[in-house]
Amino acid sequence: MTLSAWIERIAALRSGPEIVLGLERVRPVFDTLGTYPRCPVFLVGGTNGKGSTVAFLDAILRAQGYRTARYTSPHLARFNERVVIGGREVGDDALLQAFERVEAARQAAGGPALSFFEYTTLAAFSCFAEAQLDAWVIEVGMGGRLDATNVLDADCAIITTIGLDHTEWLGRTREDIAREKAGILRAERPAVIGEPDPPATLRQAVDAQGATARWIGRDFGWQRSPETPSQWRYWRRGTDGAICSRHGLPLPTLRGRFQLDNAAVALAALDAVSDRLPVSAGAIRSGLVGVDWPGRFQVLPGQPVTVLDVAHNPHAARVLAEALGEMPFFPCTHAVFSMLADKNITEVVRIVAPRIDHWHVAALTGARAAPLDRLLDALVAAGVPERAIDRYPSIEAALRGARAAAGLADRIAVFGSFLTVSAAHAVPAVSE
Repeated sequence: MTLSAWIERIAALRSGPEIVLGLERVRPVFDTLGTYPRCPVFLVGGTNGKGSTVAFLDAILRAQGYRTARYTSPHLARFNERVVIGGREVGDDALLQAFERVEAARQAAGGPALSFFEYTTLAAFSCFAEAQLDAWVIEVGMGGRLDATNVLDADCAIITTIGLDHTEWLGRTREDIAREKAGILRAERPAVIGEPDPPATLRQAVDAQGATARWIGRDFGWQRSPETPSQWRYWRRGTDGAICSRHGLPLPTLRGRFQLDNAAVALAALDAVSDRLPVSAGAIRSGLVGVDWPGRFQVLPGQPVTVLDVAHNPHAARVLAEALGEMPFFPCTHAVFSMLADKNITEVVRIVAPRIDHWHVAALTGARAAPLDRLLDALVAAGVPERAIDRYPSIEAALRGARAAAGLADRIAVFGSFLTVSAAHAVPAVSE
């Protein structure tokens, strides 16, 4: 069976909702598989910044010479992007063997109807368990407490930010969502919190879990160098209260000031396990300049400048708007835009609209896609004039329309969903 056929089979395994939380299905299969890690595990949760933090950790550890596993979701172009060992995507054959092992374990565990994410997460862990690794770096899918990745006991749990997203499943307030995110914490193990304004429920959960927490702004943080704008300083507070610093760090290749938050979180996590995975200053510098993470304020080469960003909730939209504002002047900014129906479309549009001059809009495909009329209603509610909106049958057509309308000195921003960026990513560049 081919990889695409296996993926279709897995997707059809469970009828009903696409998103299903809970560990009661995945845990017995995980235990039957016996794919327990034999090295330190980083479990990275939060609303935004998870993937970038995973990328920083993976890049720095590999620069030190460690052999790592990296698991993220969703993917942009190929399923294999989710499962990476030593910086390389796991091949189809290895994934097929992992799926077969998961299926055998599922049948042995009584045949629970796993969700797509549960099944593929177990397959990734099976691939990792077959390899000789020094660290697993795992991105939490949704929430934390009931996410399939939480079958692992993290040696270091990370919570990047707390924002309003997936509210149908995680709760309507930041306080509710924080409780769910905190479910990945473990007693007497390090926890790194990258949320600068943590809800009281997150602090309460840290205390209840008995985790050893390090908080951004209190226990660690960063500062740009006033003398050398291309450098920054990471600082942390030692057990004796003294401040320790790493000076002269290069700016990450991932663009945007917000990426320094993610880089500092990654460094704090590495400090937390330095007795098991020490890293040198050289590895940190190499990792920062060598990290690559498509779709996160990714600026494509060529003209007009094209920015791809998977921002799909209000917190991420603010970060995107800020990053667009930090770029040099462009005469006109075109947006290629679409979102899923379960997102806060109106608020995302309201936040980004001041940075956009012309909108190229299309509906995504799939059951969760927002209809075109709803996207247009959000634009109108944000005060976008009719003359600044073009409609298209697909994201691919919208990107081609934006390229045709934009001058060489202009800018195109593609955002609103992983699916929006994925569809745009598949459109060949003009030079091709």
